[in-house]
Amino acid sequence: MSKHSEAFVGIDTSKLRNAIAIAEGGRGGEVRFVGEIDSADAATRKLVAKLAAKYRSLTFCYEAGPTGYGLYRLIRSLGHECVVAAPSLIPKKSGVRVKTNRRDAVQLAKLSRAGELTAVWVPDERHEAMRDLSRARQAARKHLISKRQQISSLMLRRGRHYPGKTTWGPAHMRWLMQQKLEHREQRIAFEELLEGMRQEAERMERLEQAIREAVPEWSLAEVAIALQAMRGIDLVAAVTVLAEIGDLSRFQNPRELMGYLGLVPSESSTGDRVKRGGITKAGNGRARRILVEAAWSYRHPPRVGLEKQAKVAAAPRRVREIAWKAQTRLCGRFRSLIRKGKLPTIVATAIARELSAFIWAINREVLAPGAGFEIRNVPTAHSVTPCSQPSRPGLATADRVADASRRPALTAAARGVPAAARVGTKKRAPRSNKETGLEAGL
Repeated sequence: MSKHSEAFVGIDTSKLRNAIAIAEGGRGGEVRFVGEIDSADAATRKLVAKLAAKYRSLTFCYEAGPTGYGLYRLIRSLGHECVVAAPSLIPKKSGVRVKTNRRDAVQLAKLSRAGELTAVWVPDERHEAMRDLSRARQAARKHLISKRQQISSLMLRRGRHYPGKTTWGPAHMRWLMQQKLEHREQRIAFEELLEGMRQEAERMERLEQAIREAVPEWSLAEVAIALQAMRGIDLVAAVTVLAEIGDLSRFQNPRELMGYLGLVPSESSTGDRVKRGGITKAGNGRARRILVEAAWSYRHPPRVGLEKQAKVAAAPRRVREIAWKAQTRLCGRFRSLIRKGKLPTIVATAIARELSAFIWAINREVLAPGAGFEIRNVPTAHSVTPCSQPSRPGLATADRVADASRRPALTAAARGVPAAARVGTKKRAPRSNKETGLEAGL
């Protein structure tokens, strides 16, 4: 075996053991199964050293899964290339009905040699830790909703109906405390559910506080602060979106981000027949859910509320301009689609798709040279001070995002829009959609 050869190593990972296969370089290169090794770091180092003595170039690959990115970081630290493949995008033969660790490893090695694997973005350890914190908060929220649903179900079975309109507020909690149940067993179950709900609420508050304290030291802190200028996005939502998606700069244009989030229509066309269906729902569902929830806020007329003004003022001027452009376009777009008879859920999804394009534009503006701003203290509303920026003739957002048919007749001042939201609304020479990258049409 030549020292100056190339090899592609496929690894089928599992909890205790990893299956290894090698495909030598070249179209007719030998493909063989090496065997299984222990999943510990020492066994992996020994395997890499043994293969490096035989091959000049090594490329490792394995599927993204529950084992995480530790193997990727280990192989990269040893000086070799490693690809973490997206499982849903691995080519598979529909007629194959046998699946084993050996076959999976051999198939990965072959596909890696052919260049048919799609790599996922691998976060650094700090970003992965931030993602774990964000997902822990989401889990606490899910458990809190579950506890509330169990309490509501218990009250419904007993024929107890809350007379108020808003549930789970102070008045609703006082009403729950006043309920008297006949049987001792039901009282115990009811009190346990209430205590569980309180514990989950306290847990969620602790996690949110931990997120606020961790943001200033995060690599995407500036983007997280800037995204809060967008309507429907607060600190928790911004952190969730960025933690799940990662570095937005890897997307060349907004359409790539829309496709990654699964917000683009599915299609099954052949010949002259064109058939499009619902969204693909591919990619990260957690980030997609946050964007769809934020999209519902655009059903109201464009405005900046009192609590939102401080967050808008904390963002750089260019970001404030993009956020206001997003409001004028998306609010008008929401009402326009509703008037056409579209279902509200479909409209919200369409707005979420365009919202992702504006988020992409804000990320590009924040990370542009000379567009940084100082982060002093995230938990407070006035924690970010924008740096002075040289004026430029262009604006990094969709040109004419609110055209004459959708733009409200009243000016921003007449509508009572705060000064923080009107900054930079002076008419400028627009860029083309191709230059701005915001081709977010339905």
